[in-house]
Amino acid sequence: MQQETIIVLDFGGQYNQLIARRVRECNVYCEIYSYRTPLEKIKAKNPKGIIFTGGPNSAYLPESPTIDPAIYGWGIPILGICYGSQLMMHMLGGKVCKAPEREYGKTLVDFDSATPLFAGIPAQNTCWMSHNDYIAQPAPGFAITAHTPNCPVAAAEDAARGLYAIQFHPEVLHTQNGTQMLHNFVYNICGCAGTWKMDSFVEHTVEELREKIGGGKVLCALSGGVDSSVCAALLAKAVGKQLTCVFVDHGLLRKNEREQVCAVFGEGGSFDINFICVDARDRFYNKLKEQSAPETKRKIIGEEFIRVFEDEAKKLGAVDYLAQGTIYPDVVESGLGGESAVIKSHHNVGGLPDTVDFKALVEPLRDLFKDEVRQAGRELGLPEYLVARQPFPGPGLAIRIIGDVTPEKVAIVQEADAIWREEVDKLPVAERPSQYFAALTNMQSVGVMGDERTYDYAIALRAVTTTDFMTAEITPLPQATILAAASRIVNEVKNINRVLFDYTTKPPATIEFE
Repeated sequence: MQQETIIVLDFGGQYNQLIARRVRECNVYCEIYSYRTPLEKIKAKNPKGIIFTGGPNSAYLPESPTIDPAIYGWGIPILGICYGSQLMMHMLGGKVCKAPEREYGKTLVDFDSATPLFAGIPAQNTCWMSHNDYIAQPAPGFAITAHTPNCPVAAAEDAARGLYAIQFHPEVLHTQNGTQMLHNFVYNICGCAGTWKMDSFVEHTVEELREKIGGGKVLCALSGGVDSSVCAALLAKAVGKQLTCVFVDHGLLRKNEREQVCAVFGEGGSFDINFICVDARDRFYNKLKEQSAPETKRKIIGEEFIRVFEDEAKKLGAVDYLAQGTIYPDVVESGLGGESAVIKSHHNVGGLPDTVDFKALVEPLRDLFKDEVRQAGRELGLPEYLVARQPFPGPGLAIRIIGDVTPEKVAIVQEADAIWREEVDKLPVAERPSQYFAALTNMQSVGVMGDERTYDYAIALRAVTTTDFMTAEITPLPQATILAAASRIVNEVKNINRVLFDYTTKPPATIEFE
């Protein structure tokens, strides 16, 4: 599908994905590339505009990331953010040097000019700064359009050449009217029409899938998570009975999750596909017996899932395509997009499995962020309980159970987790955390129930707020919500006599317990 496109050139900044998401929120398609990408590849994308990200380096040092100066002569609007703004000034003849006083955090910025970049924005805004260097003098042809007491060039522009530089970060929520600034860039300056919308994405993707797959057969591993469910729904709409979805119940799902997935994709559900539900609970429990190390549990579950999936694939005979719910952050974090270091390896990025014979991969969500995947799911008519489902780790409840995994422990954490989510879900949507769940600690303690002494497990409750899941803050939930959940858990869940609340941010903790 040919889209008007904004290119984000990544110079090692931590907000590269966030910039792209903000642009897409303006209904304009956006992709991330490393600054090392050959210019001919960038130009071949026919971008309507280019954004340089921030980065940790000093633009004036010879070993710092840079770009071929030919890019400034393309006549394509460029917006430099933080390091990107300093690099632009340094390359075009301005002066960038160590700032007399570093600016970090929320800073009041004065906007001096009625530039199209700041159209409709107040004369003063609180913006998020993060820099040791600053632009002491703009390059020839640039006019200063914003400043702070410590930063003489908080923004500058050469409107004739379509070059814009801002020292602060418009993409973060801490910057007032930051999204409006990016909206102004892509519409007022780049001339975008805003055609990147989920209804058109679904329509075009279904057409593309039909053309690519033709009369071939497709196999999809359906976990029941948001990504795999939306992937399956797109394929179901495109090729119907040519699709077979395999759902593996490894016994480590949340309460009623198997029933919910089967209700949507199984017999009598919304989609006319071949659906196979594999009950592999005993198989996984036997493999996990007496295993307590987190990484060992992860590896066992990952390997066994592949074995089960392979067994089912062999029963089907020849299959042409393997469908995966790869999404854009998977691609970027695996080092295949942008400049940031590999954050984590993703099992569904990088190629076909060696042990199963397929012609090719089908990854219809590869260009989407998570929030866009959810929007696509709604367009496809998936129920809200699937579309809005919280992130759930591949190893499932095995890493929300500290120590060894048994069917009895799984039942405990399923019940406690369901109660905790029920109580939090009574709050207005705006007050709910980004993620909330219960985990079973490996700690047992003395308690009293009735007149009897107990020696049972402690459950830990977790509730965090985050935009990117790379950092997370604790959500200050009402005390009444926590007390109601704790009371219900100790009264309704067997073998629990104590409830704890986790007040640790990420970092230093991770969101999951293992």
